[in-house]
Amino acid sequence: MDVVNDRCCGLDLHKRTVVACRIVPGPDGTLEKVIRTFGTMTADLLDLADWLGAAGVTHVAMESTGVYWKPIYNLLEEQFILLLVNAQHIKAVPGRKTDVRDCAWLADLLRHGLVRPSFVPARPQRELRELVRYRTALLQERSAEVNRLQKTLEGANLKLAVVASDVVGAAGRAMRTQIIAGATDAAALAELARGRMRTKRPDLQRALTGRTAPPTASCWPGNWSTSRRSPPSSSR
Repeated sequence: MDVVNDRCCGLDLHKRTVVACRIVPGPDGTLEKVIRTFGTMTADLLDLADWLGAAGVTHVAMESTGVYWKPIYNLLEEQFILLLVNAQHIKAVPGRKTDVRDCAWLADLLRHGLVRPSFVPARPQRELRELVRYRTALLQERSAEVNRLQKTLEGANLKLAVVASDVVGAAGRAMRTQIIAGATDAAALAELARGRMRTKRPDLQRALTGRTAPPTASCWPGNWSTSRRSPPSSSR
């Protein structure tokens, strides 16, 4: 089989360790395969970079394992040609692959050009992508909380969402604050409307007429054991 990359390395990534298999041609033309384990701290990864650079390694391959590849990629991308490989693609290549020899198997595949790298954008684009994804996650969490709030209001016969287009707006927050404080006067709650919502005060008064009550002492978890009735004893 033809050799595509003479000096390469395969990395097996874990949370605490990185197992590296370095394959380079020796002085006498024989193949030198060295396996070494490094930590995942920044200083350890810099030692890994120095160890690879000392042998003239040009290509490094690693599996896209969770987020463990990101710090290694950030530190090595300026010195080596990095290939982030999908684990499913490696398993599709015929051969023996065990957990102990992951890095050696990956290095062998890389040496013969049998790995297909995944697309990894440049660092500025990666940072922008993470920021956008985080913002999307926050918006999804906010939507879930708003839906949960609307279900709670529906359970209390408060049809605020039918009249108000935004139950989490300034007027909606003011009404909910008064309801939580124990206010039950629907007319007074409707007067908290603002802007164009004030034209809907009659509908708001009907929507805010619900069935709410402050929690009793027996509702708290600490009092559950005292509020439960013991099962009746069976008569013999």
